[in-house]
Amino acid sequence: MPASTTPKAPVSIQMPLVFNTAQHIRLMVHGIEPYYTTNYGAAYLSDSRELLRKIPDSSVDLFFTSPPYALHFKKEYGNVEKEDYVEWFLTFAREIFRALKDDGSFVLNIGGSYNKGIPTRSVYHFKLLIALVEEVGLHLAQECFWYNPAKMPMPAEWVTVRRVRVKDSVEYVWWFSKTPWPKADNRAVLRPYSADMIRLNQRGVRRTVRPSGHNIKTSFDKIDNGGSIPPNVVEEELIPSDMLVSGNNAANDPYTLRCKESNSRIHPARFPAALPEFFIKLITNDGDIVVDPFAGSNTTGAVAENLRRRWLAVDTIETYLASSKFRFADVHHNNDAPDES
Repeated sequence: MPASTTPKAPVSIQMPLVFNTAQHIRLMVHGIEPYYTTNYGAAYLSDSRELLRKIPDSSVDLFFTSPPYALHFKKEYGNVEKEDYVEWFLTFAREIFRALKDDGSFVLNIGGSYNKGIPTRSVYHFKLLIALVEEVGLHLAQECFWYNPAKMPMPAEWVTVRRVRVKDSVEYVWWFSKTPWPKADNRAVLRPYSADMIRLNQRGVRRTVRPSGHNIKTSFDKIDNGGSIPPNVVEEELIPSDMLVSGNNAANDPYTLRCKESNSRIHPARFPAALPEFFIKLITNDGDIVVDPFAGSNTTGAVAENLRRRWLAVDTIETYLASSKFRFADVHHNNDAPDES
């Protein structure tokens, strides 16, 4: 057969998995128009599973989210029954695993709850933890904690009426990774040295071995590393504690004030900016991609914007997504999205 008539193999055009860092984040997702965009991010009114399926493989540096908890009473923003929670959440988790980079992380804030009608705790969230590791294939990089002093004393039946339980003020923040070696640098979240550490540095320590077997060297008291390594409990303000302390009841922040001024619905289950800020600083770098599949009032996107990270946020309730725009000084709508170049 003449060479000119030899059939040619079809040309396969490979789309890049990761778009150019100069391009806007909205170009990462095809087929779904963003509800609004900012200089660094895009918010979507959608079922997050639909959007997650469109995110390219191995392209996200950090998923940070707080999904509706499996509470025994219904919330206006929706929540799933405990019996169905694990299977329900795994439909999101499998897409998260696929979209994570090999050195990427998934940080999940989840709270516990009581069993219905009796003063005993549910273990649904521990079942979820095990399933995320054993069924999805994630690694538990570290378990962290958020102390929220603003949590209500619930259920009232056991805490304030019968007085047989104490107030629940701690929520879990589980840091998962796709491989055992996620990108992280605790020097990005160092805290000021405590007064005790400064006094110890001035006084000095002698070499010794503690009863626990820990070897205390003469360099133990040195304070020339830029700050103190933080504990695994997030806190909004520096207080004499090893807890990550942040209330979620701010009444005078710009978001809440703008919601009140415009008579917009305020999301009832917001987490404080200090929570995503801690992990975004710890786990990501400038220009990295952060995704929140259960965005709510989009605290994650606002923090990522301020830290110059590109972000995607998704929620199914338009009223919450609409008021989340108050967190940003510069919001673009579909017809005036920022230049992709």
